[in-house]
Amino acid sequence: MTVEYIRYRIAAAPQPAFLEAIRRAHELLAAAPECLRYELAHCEEDQELFVWRIEWTSVEQHLNGFRKSAAFGAFFQLVKPFYASIQEMNHYALVE
Repeated sequence: MTVEYIRYRIAAAPQPAFLEAIRRAHELLAAAPECLRYELAHCEEDQELFVWRIEWTSVEQHLNGFRKSAAFGAFFQLVKPFYASIQEMNHYALVE
């Protein structure tokens, strides 16, 4: 398993649209066999910060499975308007 962390900085005005896009993206993730879990967290100290945590079966399955699936096109269209707001997007291995 791998964990993808995507950190966003989203100003107040576009936050409702961002949250709706993530909600709809979660529907697509729920149907993806490569995706195990997902959650979005909102920073309490800085209201513009969000962290999207997505657990994948593996980096390989994320990149060569989900990203090459029919669902990815719809997923990407939802999150594309917020792509420039990403501060970090990386895969992490859990440390035992």
